[in-house]
Amino acid sequence: MAVTNFDLTLPQVQSDLAIETIKDPYKFDFLNLEENIQEVELEKKLTENITHFLLEMGRGFAFVGRQYPLKIGNKERKIDLLFYHIRMHCYVVIDLKTGEFEPEYAGKMNYYLSVVDDLLKTDIDNPSIGIILCKTKDNVDVDYALRDMKKPLGVSEYTFNELPKNTQKNLPTVSEIENELKNLT
Repeated sequence: MAVTNFDLTLPQVQSDLAIETIKDPYKFDFLNLEENIQEVELEKKLTENITHFLLEMGRGFAFVGRQYPLKIGNKERKIDLLFYHIRMHCYVVIDLKTGEFEPEYAGKMNYYLSVVDDLLKTDIDNPSIGIILCKTKDNVDVDYALRDMKKPLGVSEYTFNELPKNTQKNLPTVSEIENELKNLT
């Protein structure tokens, strides 16, 4: 189970639906990822495979944008991924992290949720929800980070199947396969 504060920050009906919606871990096996992938590359791969990503996220998610710009005062900030959840009637902000969860991520997400609620949310929308997707997390650390937050956020891990290094080095590269196919024609 993902660690969230949904039961403390949302009305019960929305909290129950949000808890049912969030997974832990999310399985990104449909991506061909390397162990030390950078956040921007993970984000790019997920959006290139948006259909698979939406299926993994679950029912009700609608993709709004990648690196979604928000004008805040004299600065422009960008949200990694922005979704709208049709059943919960709220925006869902996703922050991608390729390492272990750090407590400061919760503060950054709280900030983004405040901005999205002020700039994008309408009177018919419920409060926005934040999901921090990390490579790894310590549930006790996450619990402390979320304990006094007033905005609804959850932290989940993601996984992907990576071929063992010895198998990878024995497989041909894409260019080697292409060259071989050219030689066949």
